[in-house]
Amino acid sequence: MIRGMHAMFYTPHAEETRAFIRDKLGFSFADVGDGWLIFDAPEADLGVHPSEGSYAHAVSFYCDDIEKTVEELKERGVEFTKPIEDHGYGLVTYLKFPGDSEIQLYQPKYAK
Repeated sequence: MIRGMHAMFYTPHAEETRAFIRDKLGFSFADVGDGWLIFDAPEADLGVHPSEGSYAHAVSFYCDDIEKTVEELKERGVEFTKPIEDHGYGLVTYLKFPGDSEIQLYQPKYAK
């Protein structure tokens, strides 16, 4: 039986991204050598969304209290690219990720 999921970021900014996840987001990790860090992911869920004939994959993070989480992450130097907005399924914002990309952070309105 499947007991977990392994997600990956492919980026030309691997070292910077690893440091961001380790230092700014505070994820624990296993060092498997040669600079490779495998991060312990928190609780997860998986959604499937329709698209118009193309395939895409995305990662987002969720929290229990978005206002508090944004404040804590800002104190660690994390930048946010959009204000918190209600998207129906939850309260949503985006944090700046290394390499000029962004990751969604949300507080779900649905029961976990």
